[in-house]
Amino acid sequence: MAKPFYQSPIHNVLFKEEQGFTQWYIWLLLFVILLIPGYGIIQQMILEVPFGDNPMSNLGLIVFLIGMLLLCLFFWKLKMRTIITRDHLYIKFKPLANKRIRWKDVASAEIVKYSPMIGYGMRFSPLYGTVYNVKGRKGLALKLKNGKKLMIGTQRYREIEDVALGVLRRM
Repeated sequence: MAKPFYQSPIHNVLFKEEQGFTQWYIWLLLFVILLIPGYGIIQQMILEVPFGDNPMSNLGLIVFLIGMLLLCLFFWKLKMRTIITRDHLYIKFKPLANKRIRWKDVASAEIVKYSPMIGYGMRFSPLYGTVYNVKGRKGLALKLKNGKKLMIGTQRYREIEDVALGVLRRM
């Protein structure tokens, strides 16, 4: 049987943060997009007036609505968890990524303020390497001993910096 990605006694966890997509503008955009097939279904299936100049089939409108509902559910469930133990830093960003970094492989760590243009999700930045970000403008930037870089967005930047630097001093 496969070993779980993260398995540690609770006393071994030094820092834990869970972030989700709670920005109002993301949900407003999803709601507006959700209104389109909803309105189309009401107009075309209930009022029996074609929706647009080149109307989609009723089945197409239903499939579009279901797809948008699934997209909303995906964003609702999508969470990024950052867990720091004495030996590892874990990033759990299901279904996009599961990353485990050994502290002994980390050369340096610092809190950085980044541009909002860095975006959300998992992406690559020439400045920070692989970026894991859900919201905000501050993150923990790590440089690994193998030359790779990564940055983890955080809302609790003071606390994560204290914990990360404390663990690195111990190494």
